[in-house]
Amino acid sequence: MRYRAFGRTGWQVSEMGLGTWGMGSMWGPSDDREAIRAIRRALELGVNFLDTAAVYGQGHAEEVVGMALTGTSSSAYVATKITPRNMEWPAREGVPTDDVFPASWIAQCTDESLRRLGRPSIDLQQLHVWSPSWLEESDRWLPAVEQLKRSGKIRAFGISVNDHEPDSALDLVASGLIDSVQVIYNVFDQRPAERLLPLCQQHRVAVIARVPFDEGSLAGTFTASTTFADNDWRANYFQGDRLRQTVERVERLKPLVVHEGRTMAQAALVFCLSHPAVSTVIPGMRRVAHVEANCEAVNSARFTPAELSALRAHAWPRNFYR
Repeated sequence: MRYRAFGRTGWQVSEMGLGTWGMGSMWGPSDDREAIRAIRRALELGVNFLDTAAVYGQGHAEEVVGMALTGTSSSAYVATKITPRNMEWPAREGVPTDDVFPASWIAQCTDESLRRLGRPSIDLQQLHVWSPSWLEESDRWLPAVEQLKRSGKIRAFGISVNDHEPDSALDLVASGLIDSVQVIYNVFDQRPAERLLPLCQQHRVAVIARVPFDEGSLAGTFTASTTFADNDWRANYFQGDRLRQTVERVERLKPLVVHEGRTMAQAALVFCLSHPAVSTVIPGMRRVAHVEANCEAVNSARFTPAELSALRAHAWPRNFYR
Protein backbone atom coordinates (compact mmCIF):
# COMPACT_ATOMS: atom_id res chain seq x y z
CA MET A 1 0.00 0.00 0.00
CA ARG A 2 1.08 3.55 -0.67
CA TYR A 3 0.15 6.55 1.46
CA ARG A 4 -0.44 10.24 0.86
CA ALA A 5 -0.81 13.37 2.97
CA PHE A 6 -4.41 14.12 3.91
CA GLY A 7 -4.30 17.84 3.34
CA ARG A 8 -2.95 19.81 6.29
CA THR A 9 -4.14 17.36 8.98
CA GLY A 10 -0.77 15.64 9.29
CA TRP A 11 -2.36 12.24 8.52
CA GLN A 12 -0.91 9.77 6.07
CA VAL A 13 -3.81 7.91 4.49
CA SER A 14 -3.81 4.93 2.17
CA GLU A 15 -4.21 5.75 -1.51
CA MET A 16 -6.94 3.11 -1.55
CA GLY A 17 -9.72 3.89 0.87
CA LEU A 18 -12.92 1.93 1.39
CA GLY A 19 -16.43 3.21 0.75
CA THR A 20 -19.35 1.58 2.58
CA TRP A 21 -22.54 2.78 0.88
CA GLY A 22 -23.17 -0.73 -0.43
CA MET A 23 -22.99 -2.09 3.12
CA GLY A 24 -25.99 -0.02 4.12
CA SER A 25 -28.66 -0.15 1.45
CA MET A 26 -29.74 0.55 -2.12
CA TRP A 27 -27.20 -1.71 -3.84
CA GLY A 28 -29.08 -4.98 -3.86
CA PRO A 29 -28.58 -7.82 -1.35
CA SER A 30 -25.83 -7.30 1.22
CA ASP A 31 -24.13 -9.75 3.59
CA ASP A 32 -22.92 -8.19 6.85
CA ARG A 33 -20.53 -11.04 7.59
CA GLU A 34 -18.86 -10.72 4.20
CA ALA A 35 -18.77 -6.94 4.57
CA ILE A 36 -16.97 -7.27 7.90
CA ARG A 37 -14.51 -9.73 6.35
CA ALA A 38 -13.94 -7.27 3.51
CA ILE A 39 -13.16 -4.41 5.90
CA ARG A 40 -10.77 -6.53 7.92
CA ARG A 41 -9.04 -7.81 4.77
CA ALA A 42 -8.64 -4.21 3.62
CA LEU A 43 -7.01 -3.35 6.93
CA GLU A 44 -4.63 -6.30 6.51
CA LEU A 45 -3.65 -4.97 3.09
CA GLY A 46 -2.81 -1.54 4.50
CA VAL A 47 -6.05 0.36 3.90
CA ASN A 48 -6.39 2.88 6.72
CA PHE A 49 -9.21 5.15 5.52
CA LEU A 50 -12.85 4.08 5.83
CA ASP A 51 -15.69 6.29 4.63
CA THR A 52 -19.28 5.83 5.72
CA ALA A 53 -22.39 7.95 6.43
CA ALA A 54 -25.28 8.11 8.85
CA VAL A 55 -27.79 7.71 6.03
CA TYR A 56 -26.35 4.46 4.62
CA GLY A 57 -29.00 1.98 5.71
CA GLN A 58 -30.19 4.43 8.39
CA GLY A 59 -26.94 3.98 10.25
CA HIS A 60 -26.42 0.31 9.47
CA ALA A 61 -23.20 0.87 7.52
CA GLU A 62 -21.74 2.74 10.50
CA GLU A 63 -22.67 -0.21 12.72
CA VAL A 64 -20.95 -2.62 10.32
CA VAL A 65 -17.80 -0.49 10.38
CA GLY A 66 -17.93 -0.44 14.18
CA MET A 67 -18.31 -4.22 14.34
CA ALA A 68 -15.45 -4.73 11.88
CA LEU A 69 -13.09 -2.56 13.94
CA THR A 70 -14.06 -4.09 17.29
CA GLY A 71 -11.31 -6.31 18.62
CA THR A 72 -8.75 -5.16 16.06
CA SER A 73 -5.63 -3.13 16.70
CA SER A 74 -6.35 -0.98 13.66
CA SER A 75 -5.57 2.70 13.73
CA ALA A 76 -7.69 3.37 10.66
CA TYR A 77 -9.11 6.81 10.06
CA VAL A 78 -12.92 6.72 10.04
CA ALA A 79 -14.90 9.34 8.12
CA THR A 80 -18.66 9.70 8.25
CA LYS A 81 -21.28 12.24 7.15
CA ILE A 82 -24.16 14.17 8.66
CA THR A 83 -27.50 13.57 6.95
CA PRO A 84 -29.26 16.76 5.80
CA ARG A 85 -32.21 17.28 8.13
CA ASN A 86 -34.54 17.98 5.21
CA MET A 87 -33.39 14.75 3.49
CA GLU A 88 -32.78 16.50 0.17
CA TRP A 89 -30.08 15.37 -2.27
CA PRO A 90 -28.64 17.45 -3.85
CA ALA A 91 -28.85 20.58 -1.72
CA ARG A 92 -31.07 23.25 -3.25
CA GLU A 93 -29.65 26.72 -3.65
CA GLY A 94 -31.45 29.24 -1.47
CA VAL A 95 -32.49 26.83 1.28
CA PRO A 96 -31.13 28.28 4.56
CA THR A 97 -28.59 26.38 6.61
CA ASP A 98 -30.99 26.14 9.54
CA ASP A 99 -33.30 23.96 7.44
CA VAL A 100 -30.53 21.51 6.59
CA PHE A 101 -27.66 21.62 9.09
CA PRO A 102 -28.69 23.57 12.21
CA ALA A 103 -26.14 23.52 15.02
CA SER A 104 -28.22 21.23 17.21
CA TRP A 105 -28.61 18.74 14.35
CA ILE A 106 -24.86 18.67 13.72
CA ALA A 107 -24.24 17.86 17.39
CA GLN A 108 -27.04 15.28 17.59
CA CYS A 109 -26.00 13.43 14.44
CA THR A 110 -22.39 13.32 15.55
CA ASP A 111 -23.36 11.77 18.89
CA GLU A 112 -25.51 9.18 17.13
CA SER A 113 -22.69 8.27 14.73
CA LEU A 114 -20.24 7.93 17.61
CA ARG A 115 -22.63 5.51 19.30
CA ARG A 116 -23.12 3.38 16.18
CA LEU A 117 -19.41 3.33 15.39
CA GLY A 118 -18.49 2.55 18.99
CA ARG A 119 -15.68 5.08 18.93
CA PRO A 120 -14.74 7.96 21.26
CA SER A 121 -13.98 10.24 18.33
CA ILE A 122 -14.73 10.56 14.61
CA ASP A 123 -11.63 11.30 12.61
CA LEU A 124 -13.43 13.15 9.83
CA GLN A 125 -16.98 14.46 10.08
CA GLN A 126 -18.56 15.80 6.88
CA LEU A 127 -21.70 17.55 5.70
CA HIS A 128 -23.32 15.15 3.24
CA VAL A 129 -24.40 17.94 0.85
CA TRP A 130 -23.27 21.49 0.22
CA SER A 131 -24.74 24.75 -1.05
CA PRO A 132 -22.42 27.72 -1.76
CA SER A 133 -24.82 30.10 0.01
CA TRP A 134 -24.08 28.38 3.30
CA LEU A 135 -20.61 29.91 3.38
CA GLU A 136 -22.27 33.28 4.01
CA GLU A 137 -24.16 31.64 6.89
CA SER A 138 -21.12 30.03 8.48
CA ASP A 139 -22.00 31.68 11.78
CA ARG A 140 -24.99 29.28 11.90
CA TRP A 141 -23.05 25.99 11.57
CA LEU A 142 -19.35 26.64 12.12
CA PRO A 143 -19.55 27.18 15.93
CA ALA A 144 -21.07 23.70 16.28
CA VAL A 145 -18.18 22.22 14.29
CA GLU A 146 -15.60 24.09 16.37
CA GLN A 147 -17.26 22.89 19.58
CA LEU A 148 -17.11 19.27 18.35
CA LYS A 149 -13.40 19.69 17.69
CA ARG A 150 -12.77 21.26 21.10
CA SER A 151 -14.63 18.45 22.82
CA GLY A 152 -12.61 15.81 20.96
CA LYS A 153 -15.69 14.29 19.32
CA ILE A 154 -14.27 15.00 15.85
CA ARG A 155 -10.72 15.61 14.70
CA ALA A 156 -11.28 17.15 11.25
CA PHE A 157 -14.17 18.49 9.21
CA GLY A 158 -15.11 18.55 5.54
CA ILE A 159 -17.93 18.37 3.03
CA SER A 160 -19.22 16.01 0.39
CA VAL A 161 -19.86 18.06 -2.73
CA ASN A 162 -23.17 17.75 -4.57
CA ASP A 163 -22.96 15.17 -7.35
CA HIS A 164 -21.33 16.57 -10.50
CA GLU A 165 -21.05 20.10 -9.06
CA PRO A 166 -17.34 20.44 -8.14
CA ASP A 167 -17.19 24.21 -8.53
CA SER A 168 -19.82 24.66 -5.81
CA ALA A 169 -17.03 24.14 -3.26
CA LEU A 170 -14.48 26.61 -4.63
CA ASP A 171 -15.20 29.52 -2.29
CA LEU A 172 -15.41 27.22 0.73
CA VAL A 173 -12.02 25.66 -0.05
CA ALA A 174 -10.47 29.10 -0.38
CA SER A 175 -12.01 30.19 2.93
CA GLY A 176 -9.81 27.85 4.97
CA LEU A 177 -12.79 26.59 7.00
CA ILE A 178 -12.62 22.93 5.98
CA ASP A 179 -10.04 20.18 6.02
CA SER A 180 -11.34 18.05 3.15
CA VAL A 181 -13.60 17.83 0.12
CA GLN A 182 -15.24 14.65 -1.14
CA VAL A 183 -16.10 14.82 -4.84
CA ILE A 184 -17.09 12.64 -7.79
CA TYR A 185 -13.98 12.24 -9.92
CA ASN A 186 -13.55 9.61 -12.61
CA VAL A 187 -12.71 9.16 -16.30
CA PHE A 188 -16.18 10.31 -17.34
CA ASP A 189 -16.40 13.24 -14.91
CA GLN A 190 -13.05 15.01 -15.04
CA ARG A 191 -14.41 18.47 -14.18
CA PRO A 192 -12.87 18.59 -10.68
CA ALA A 193 -9.41 18.69 -12.32
CA GLU A 194 -10.21 22.00 -14.00
CA ARG A 195 -10.53 24.20 -10.90
CA LEU A 196 -11.31 22.34 -7.69
CA LEU A 197 -8.31 20.01 -7.46
CA PRO A 198 -5.69 22.71 -8.15
CA LEU A 199 -7.36 24.97 -5.57
CA CYS A 200 -7.31 22.17 -3.00
CA GLN A 201 -3.58 21.73 -3.63
CA GLN A 202 -3.03 25.45 -3.16
CA HIS A 203 -4.90 25.54 0.16
CA ARG A 204 -3.77 22.09 1.37
CA VAL A 205 -7.30 20.74 1.53
CA ALA A 206 -7.54 16.95 1.28
CA VAL A 207 -9.45 15.44 -1.63
CA ILE A 208 -11.46 12.22 -1.34
CA ALA A 209 -12.28 10.92 -4.83
CA ARG A 210 -15.61 9.14 -4.82
CA VAL A 211 -17.53 7.19 -7.49
CA PRO A 212 -14.34 6.14 -9.31
CA PHE A 213 -16.30 3.46 -11.19
CA ASP A 214 -19.19 5.70 -12.28
CA GLU A 215 -21.57 3.63 -10.14
CA GLY A 216 -20.01 0.42 -11.46
CA SER A 217 -19.79 1.01 -15.21
CA LEU A 218 -16.06 1.79 -15.24
CA ALA A 219 -15.33 -1.55 -13.59
CA GLY A 220 -15.91 -2.88 -17.09
CA THR A 221 -18.28 -5.73 -16.28
CA PHE A 222 -21.61 -4.30 -17.46
CA THR A 223 -23.24 -5.18 -20.76
CA ALA A 224 -26.21 -3.59 -22.49
CA SER A 225 -28.37 -6.37 -21.03
CA THR A 226 -27.19 -6.04 -17.41
CA THR A 227 -30.07 -5.95 -14.93
CA PHE A 228 -30.19 -4.77 -11.32
CA ALA A 229 -32.02 -5.99 -8.23
CA ASP A 230 -35.30 -4.31 -7.30
CA ASN A 231 -33.67 -2.48 -4.38
CA ASP A 232 -30.58 -1.45 -6.39
CA TRP A 233 -30.80 2.27 -7.13
CA ARG A 234 -28.65 1.82 -10.25
CA ALA A 235 -31.74 0.54 -12.05
CA ASN A 236 -32.77 4.20 -12.13
CA TYR A 237 -29.30 5.62 -12.72
CA PHE A 238 -28.88 3.50 -15.86
CA GLN A 239 -32.51 3.65 -16.97
CA GLY A 240 -33.62 3.98 -20.58
CA ASP A 241 -30.77 4.25 -23.06
CA ARG A 242 -28.18 5.28 -20.47
CA LEU A 243 -26.84 1.77 -19.91
CA ARG A 244 -26.25 1.12 -23.61
CA GLN A 245 -24.54 4.50 -24.08
CA THR A 246 -22.37 3.94 -21.03
CA VAL A 247 -21.31 0.42 -22.02
CA GLU A 248 -20.35 1.59 -25.51
CA ARG A 249 -18.16 4.33 -24.05
CA VAL A 250 -16.49 1.90 -21.66
CA GLU A 251 -15.75 -0.49 -24.52
CA ARG A 252 -14.03 2.32 -26.41
CA LEU A 253 -11.92 3.01 -23.34
CA LYS A 254 -10.69 -0.53 -22.76
CA PRO A 255 -8.02 -0.70 -25.51
CA LEU A 256 -6.50 2.50 -24.16
CA VAL A 257 -6.25 1.56 -20.47
CA VAL A 258 -6.31 -2.23 -20.11
CA HIS A 259 -2.83 -3.63 -20.62
CA GLU A 260 0.13 -5.11 -18.73
CA GLY A 261 -2.28 -7.17 -16.63
CA ARG A 262 -4.24 -4.13 -15.50
CA THR A 263 -8.01 -4.60 -15.36
CA MET A 264 -10.56 -1.96 -16.32
CA ALA A 265 -11.45 -1.46 -12.66
CA GLN A 266 -7.83 -0.98 -11.69
CA ALA A 267 -7.38 1.48 -14.55
CA ALA A 268 -10.33 3.51 -13.27
CA LEU A 269 -8.70 3.71 -9.84
CA VAL A 270 -5.28 4.54 -11.28
CA PHE A 271 -6.86 7.43 -13.17
CA CYS A 272 -8.06 8.99 -9.91
CA LEU A 273 -4.69 8.49 -8.25
CA SER A 274 -2.87 10.03 -11.19
CA HIS A 275 -3.81 13.50 -9.95
CA PRO A 276 -1.50 14.65 -7.12
CA ALA A 277 -4.30 16.54 -5.36
CA VAL A 278 -6.21 13.32 -4.64
CA SER A 279 -5.47 12.09 -1.12
CA THR A 280 -7.41 8.82 -1.38
CA VAL A 281 -9.95 7.12 -3.63
CA ILE A 282 -12.88 5.29 -2.03
CA PRO A 283 -14.42 2.57 -4.21
CA GLY A 284 -17.30 0.73 -2.62
CA MET A 285 -15.96 -2.65 -1.50
CA ARG A 286 -18.20 -5.11 0.33
CA ARG A 287 -16.56 -8.38 -0.75
CA VAL A 288 -13.07 -9.68 0.01
CA ALA A 289 -12.43 -10.42 -3.67
CA HIS A 290 -13.15 -6.79 -4.57
CA VAL A 291 -10.83 -5.54 -1.84
CA GLU A 292 -7.96 -7.70 -3.02
CA ALA A 293 -8.41 -6.78 -6.69
CA ASN A 294 -8.79 -3.05 -6.05
CA CYS A 295 -5.85 -2.83 -3.68
CA GLU A 296 -3.65 -4.19 -6.47
CA ALA A 297 -4.35 -0.95 -8.34
CA VAL A 298 -1.89 0.97 -6.18
CA ASN A 299 0.89 -1.21 -7.59
CA SER A 300 -0.35 -0.91 -11.18
CA ALA A 301 1.56 1.22 -13.66
CA ARG A 302 0.47 4.86 -13.50
CA PHE A 303 -0.75 6.60 -16.62
CA THR A 304 1.80 8.53 -18.62
CA PRO A 305 1.14 12.18 -19.52
CA ALA A 306 0.32 11.06 -23.06
CA GLU A 307 -2.23 8.54 -21.78
CA LEU A 308 -3.85 11.09 -19.49
CA SER A 309 -4.07 13.50 -22.42
CA ALA A 310 -5.80 10.82 -24.49
CA LEU A 311 -8.22 10.09 -21.64
CA ARG A 312 -9.42 13.69 -21.62
CA ALA A 313 -11.17 12.97 -24.90
CA HIS A 314 -13.27 10.35 -23.10
CA ALA A 315 -14.72 12.80 -20.58
CA TRP A 316 -18.52 12.67 -20.65
CA PRO A 317 -20.00 15.68 -18.84
CA ARG A 318 -23.56 14.94 -17.72
CA ASN A 319 -25.62 14.91 -14.57
CA PHE A 320 -27.97 11.97 -14.12
CA TYR A 321 -29.21 13.41 -10.84
CA ARG A 322 -30.99 16.48 -12.21
